[in-house]
Amino acid sequence: MSDTLETQEYSLNLGPQHPSTHGVYHARLRLDGETIVSCENVIGYLHRGMEKLAESRTYAQFAPFTSRFDYLSGALNTWGYAMALEKLGGVAVPERAEYLRVIVGELQRIASHLVMLASMVIDLNAVTGWMYAFTAREGILDLLEAVTGSRMTINYIVAGGVIEDLPSEFESKVKRTFEDLRSRLADFDRLVSGNEIFQGRTKGIGVIESGTALEFGMTGPNLRASGVGLDLRKDAPYSVYDRIDFEVPILRGGDTFDRYYIHLLEIHQSVRIVEQALDGLPSGPLRTKLPKAWKPAAGEAFGTIESTRGIQGYHIVSDGSERPYRMHLRSPAFANIAIVPEIAPGLTIQDFVATLASLDIVLGEIDR
Repeated sequence: MSDTLETQEYSLNLGPQHPSTHGVYHARLRLDGETIVSCENVIGYLHRGMEKLAESRTYAQFAPFTSRFDYLSGALNTWGYAMALEKLGGVAVPERAEYLRVIVGELQRIASHLVMLASMVIDLNAVTGWMYAFTAREGILDLLEAVTGSRMTINYIVAGGVIEDLPSEFESKVKRTFEDLRSRLADFDRLVSGNEIFQGRTKGIGVIESGTALEFGMTGPNLRASGVGLDLRKDAPYSVYDRIDFEVPILRGGDTFDRYYIHLLEIHQSVRIVEQALDGLPSGPLRTKLPKAWKPAAGEAFGTIESTRGIQGYHIVSDGSERPYRMHLRSPAFANIAIVPEIAPGLTIQDFVATLASLDIVLGEIDR
């Protein structure tokens, strides 16, 4: 009888219908016991042909579709698309509209980051933490609904400006909501970040070195958690971000904990940005109106913004008609998920779940 127990590797399909995959993502894992030997990304389950669909819609008709890419950051999606159109047609944006874009965009960033925090902690079975973050998000969604009329698929930012002005008493609503948000975040931080079990499940797990992150084209909070302070709002300021005082949080560990914690830090900075934008809000028009049958001259433009998950870009090619000849989305989540097969080997299944949650993927943007 042999003194050693004979073992063999086996395959495990994680997803595409599993809560921890945050959508229809499928990881084909090769395991040696509980340890991952290799990982294969299988995506495309949510592919809807959105970029091709743009070719059969006018520029204005396609705008609402953009909020269905990253459906947790609808307002930021439409902002990037609007910026590309404005570059394409040389359209100026009124100053008041720029401030309103910043306000709505940062509220959207806060709401999305709260989803990330909530979904990550519940993946690690911390149900109470999930309730804290999701309850806080409801208050932010109330503000977005008051301005835009929608809570998720927001079509507020359009080429040339924004659709509506702020409702009455909006500033006082923001003040009350932010007071509640700060209180809840402080409780959440004490409950989760300082929790010994949570730290044991996340610190030193799924480490991404800065060089590796850059090689894979990672951007956004995931890159900044690996020590690279790239943020377009600071490094290539657009709109009125150069008039606002805020910091870009940077962490050095590059592990699952740092990717979690940097979202918490960024929420506080977004609150600062919204408060300053409200204080400095100028008067003036909301929009430079374009013809209904708008036909920009033949050419191409690339509009980029610092979206929730990183650098999001729209490449639009015009042939002089009222419809795009070609349209392509540069998805930050697509680049971020590409690194999973690189970092998965050596992780256990439970570590893989925590690491995937920390990357904060959205399949609507990845698959398109």
